Amino acid sequence: MENQTDSYELSYADNLEKATFYKKTYLHVALAFLVFVLVEALFLNTPAIVSIGLAMTQGWTWLVVLGVFMFITNYAENLAAKSTDKKMQYAGFGLYIIAEAFIFVPLMYIAIQMTGGYDVLQQAFLVTLFLFVALTAVVFVTGKDFSFLKTAITVGSIVAIGIIIAGMIFGFNLGLVFSGFMVLLAAGSILYQTSNMIHRYSADQYVVASIGLFASFMLMLWYIIQFFMSRD
Repeated sequence: MENQTDSYELSYADNLEKATFYKKTYLHVALAFLVFVLVEALFLNTPAIVSIGLAMTQGWTWLVVLGVFMFITNYAENLAAKSTDKKMQYAGFGLYIIAEAFIFVPLMYIAIQMTGGYDVLQQAFLVTLFLFVALTAVVFVTGKDFSFLKTAITVGSIVAIGIIIAGMIFGFNLGLVFSGFMVLLAAGSILYQTSNMIHRYSADQYVVASIGLFASFMLMLWYIIQFFMSRD
């Protein structure tokens, strides 16, 4: 169990403790993405998993998959957030990374097949990374509390789910506009999660903070990949 002396809010910590917390958080985000890439490569090179992933995108099955993914995501985040045991926090984080890698399988596979390589994925990653760093800088430079974005993100997420369901019912392509909307939603989420890291979390919650940031990064990456694919 974590030392109780580390449980105070980060806003009361000195500069060295804050710097250590931020370093741990972003290191965890980077390592999480590395693990994601490794697991994703394993999945993409396993024909059975690719077949299952592609089959999941057909009809209403994808909606069920999204529902299961949201449930796993919520469970993993709660597992990490509500436990003071670092092993349980890492278990929640690991579960979330594996779930992300699995749900990315059809998107990654289709992107590679459509473009004949990894160029689109590399471009999407670089753009996502640039936006992530830029938005992070906005929060750190301004010191503003972006917690007010929570309502907008919640409403935006509900609207997005409604549009996805409507697209499945009426068979229309969501296209560039929807991808752009979701990139903006992900941008708001990055601002919100970064702000929480600075203003809300305690000094020992770097694993929990990294889950929120990683989730926002992956949401943006997903829709930037789709944006590039729709553009082509």
